[in-house]
Amino acid sequence: MSIWFQPFTLEDIQGYSRGSMVEHLDLRFTEIGADFLRATLPVDSRTIQPFGLLHGGASAVLAETLGSVAATHCVDMSRYYCVGLEINLNHVRSARSGRVTGTARPIHVGNRSQVWEIRIEDDKGRLTCISRLTVMVLEGSSQARAGGARA
Repeated sequence: MSIWFQPFTLEDIQGYSRGSMVEHLDLRFTEIGADFLRATLPVDSRTIQPFGLLHGGASAVLAETLGSVAATHCVDMSRYYCVGLEINLNHVRSARSGRVTGTARPIHVGNRSQVWEIRIEDDKGRLTCISRLTVMVLEGSSQARAGGARA
C-alpha cells in the first residue's frame, strides 16, 4: 500500500526543483517506491570539504531535501505544506568520489507532524550517514505560499 497522497513522477519533482540548490548540486531523484523516495548526490567540487571528503552539509541537503519532498507528497498539497523542524545526522563513513544515494522512509506520518529516516550510502552500498528529519504539516495552499501568505 502506497503512503503517497496522490501519484507523482520523478519528472514532477525535478521540474519544481529547477533553479534551486537541488539543481545546482545535481541532486537527482531516482526512484519512488510505495513507502520510500530515493535520490543521489555527486561527491565532487560542489559537495566536498577542503580535505576531499563529502561535506556534512551536503549530506544534510540530501537528507532534508528527500525528507521534505517525501513529506509533502504525503499530504493534499492543495490544502497543506510541510516545513522542517529539526534534522539530526550521524556521519559514520566518509565518501571521496562517485555519488551517494539517500533513501527516505517514514517513521511517523501524522496529521500535524511527520518523522522521516534518511539513510545515505556510498557507491558500494555502505552506510555513510543516517539522518532523522521532523517536519510540521501546516495549512495553506501552494498559491497562498507563492503569494507570501504566512501560516
